[in-house]
Amino acid sequence: MNLPFSRAALTAMLGVGLLSAGTSCVPSKKYKALQAQYSDLTSARDQLQAQKTALEQQSAQTEEALKASLQSKNQQVSQLNSSLGATQEDLKAKEARIAEMQRILDQKDAAVKALRQKVGDALLGFNANDLTVNVKNGKVYVSLSEQLLFKSGSTKVDPKGVDALRKLAEALKGNQDVNVLVEGHTDNVPIARIAGMKDNWDLSVLRATEITRILTEAGLPSGQVTPSGRSQYSPVAANDNAANKALNRRTEIILTPKLDELFQILEAN
Repeated sequence: MNLPFSRAALTAMLGVGLLSAGTSCVPSKKYKALQAQYSDLTSARDQLQAQKTALEQQSAQTEEALKASLQSKNQQVSQLNSSLGATQEDLKAKEARIAEMQRILDQKDAAVKALRQKVGDALLGFNANDLTVNVKNGKVYVSLSEQLLFKSGSTKVDPKGVDALRKLAEALKGNQDVNVLVEGHTDNVPIARIAGMKDNWDLSVLRATEITRILTEAGLPSGQVTPSGRSQYSPVAANDNAANKALNRRTEIILTPKLDELFQILEAN
């Protein structure tokens, strides 16, 4: 800020005034007024100088604060850009894993359809009332009636049932990527007391075990086949008449493709 008068200019002006006053024999009262004016001007100039200095300091501080704020904002933008880049990379990696999982699931679905076709072709000669092949929840279900496999209350498979099981084993041979679960099912009628069997649990388990034995003897690896018994507790129809009870007396062989690759991807996440 430029002041209107410098100290030298004020002094010169007042000196000229005083000289004139002296020459003109100015009374003392006027001299004192000039001195007061000089003092006021000096004070005003000093105040203005102080304000100028304060404004310069404030301006410098504001500039420093703005520079610091700008630097901070630049750092934040840099960090956000870095985080955004990492997030984009992470999203790309997740998308790649999802695409890989979808590829495996598509392969599994194709394998299930092919397996269902192969098993269905192998068992074409059997009565549809005694043997059905269906796909459910990504698995192939081979359902065999009690009439095809067993006499009432027996755990020994009839010759026609043995033939069906051997053909099924032949269709599954060499396919190590399929888990085979044998489930025995009964109706809700309690069995007669037979040696080694106490109830329908025993009957369903022993029947599943016998079928498992036939499948493994026909060539399936023992570690690939698992027997289990569900007794009367997983019916497909209400046990309210003879026809429905016959539907419930069945054995289901459930073929499930292994999903080791998919589980590995999921564990990697």
